[in-house]
Amino acid sequence: MGLGDTVDGRVFHVKLPGHDAMARRVDEHVAPTRILLPRRVVDRPIRQVVKRLLMALLVLAVTVLIVWSDRSGYHDAADGSVDLLDAVYYSTVTLSTTGYGDITPYSDGARLINVLLVTPLRVLFLIILVGTTLEVLTERTREDFRLNRWRTNLREHTVVVGFGTKGRSAIQTLCATGLKKEQIVIVDPATKVIEAANAEGFVGVVGDATRSEVLLRAELQKARQIIIATQRDDTAVLVTLTARQLNRGAKIVAAVREEENAPLLRQSGADAVITSASAAGRLLGLSVLSPSAGTVMEDLIQQGSGLDLVERPVIKAEVGKSVRETDDLVVSVLRGHRLIGYDDPSASPLQLTDRLITIARASGDAQSLNTPHRQGG
Repeated sequence: MGLGDTVDGRVFHVKLPGHDAMARRVDEHVAPTRILLPRRVVDRPIRQVVKRLLMALLVLAVTVLIVWSDRSGYHDAADGSVDLLDAVYYSTVTLSTTGYGDITPYSDGARLINVLLVTPLRVLFLIILVGTTLEVLTERTREDFRLNRWRTNLREHTVVVGFGTKGRSAIQTLCATGLKKEQIVIVDPATKVIEAANAEGFVGVVGDATRSEVLLRAELQKARQIIIATQRDDTAVLVTLTARQLNRGAKIVAAVREEENAPLLRQSGADAVITSASAAGRLLGLSVLSPSAGTVMEDLIQQGSGLDLVERPVIKAEVGKSVRETDDLVVSVLRGHRLIGYDDPSASPLQLTDRLITIARASGDAQSLNTPHRQGG
């Protein structure tokens, strides 16, 4: 889809942002699409191999020392005596289970030492080498098993497209409200970004989110909500169109830089659109006029501390009452798909199917402010 193509009879024209120094570089290397699960904390493969190699050499050295200290109990078919080189040779072929038979223990003491010491060392040597090989061979199998189990158990999750400043802030807010990290899947085209998400405990999908196969890897068709926080507005439009096509029932929230592109996002299927540049500008202007009001607004949009904006259903005891008679500070009433202000006469009386947008204390403190003062009465 191009920037001026027609979709469902509508022509989309996206205003592109200018040269933003804060935008991500588009010439970075993009890796093939794949899913990266958070990894367990283990040593790097090279360190693991070096460790096991040193262990194997240690076992070999101990075996050589044992054979050399009891060399008089061994017989060499070539010259009858066993020197240091013969001890190394015998230990090597013995631990590797080759056993040519040219050097053999003939005394009772040497044979007893072989049974009690050399044989356990041989088994340990094989475990070290075979264990390293099996670990390399089974690593892919374990990853496939974890991936299949993750796909099977994933339901009603949240997909976040873009792990930049906006995406991270959105995830912090979701986690502050109780959403588990296992229920969040991040999609981003940069491998380093997904690796950073993995380090924080999130599942990530490397790939271009405008492609349906990438979103399907994130199990977007089973998602409950989708957050689109891309760096470019045209990308956000394409991702929204693709996401809505794959999941008709999910709630889609998208961010745009230019306010002119907000209606386009809504036409593409977004349920809510946030204009990041305009929102930041309004907050700046409010802070200039009233720094305290700006602080309150910053507190409200930061979940988990101070005051929080909360959406909740109307309880039975509140049915038939006005918004001023509730125990909470009601900002708006959501009736069906209509958002009604608290001062709108049609907001009262409250109905059982209504939902209230209220201001509550993040600490859960039961203390409330005076209702008439809150409502301006």
